[in-house]
Amino acid sequence: MTQTDLDVGPIDYLAVEFPGAKLTGEALAALVDLTDRGIIRILDLRVAVVTEDGFTAVALTDLDGDGQLDLAVFSGVESGLLDDDDLAESASLVGAGDAVALLVYENTWAGPFVSALRHQGADVVASGRIPAEDVIAALEALETPVG
Repeated sequence: MTQTDLDVGPIDYLAVEFPGAKLTGEALAALVDLTDRGIIRILDLRVAVVTEDGFTAVALTDLDGDGQLDLAVFSGVESGLLDDDDLAESASLVGAGDAVALLVYENTWAGPFVSALRHQGADVVASGRIPAEDVIAALEALETPVG
């Protein structure tokens, strides 16, 4: 199998701020669900707690420091796409006392589609994201009666 025969979906990243470094687990449960259903594949997941002096990387196995395995399913998830500089850059986006999670993931649902495009000689020439807030505002505007 050659590189061009692989079904590889688009790779995205997210930097997510957790005010007060509070992680409830709700988002993590959704992330596990997306992974379990094969919609995405986690390539990297790193977390840091920001302090006045910088940041401290947090082990993914015990995010809340209670000695219990919180994210065993993501333990060892490391593709090498993220490094300490990326984590430091993300940490600079949030305030002291907050946490930041940096996630790199493959949109595995799109892999077969991208491969089919490639096999017919097509090429993606642009892609992008529309912020969720913009979509919500547009949908709310559609529901609001005019006049």
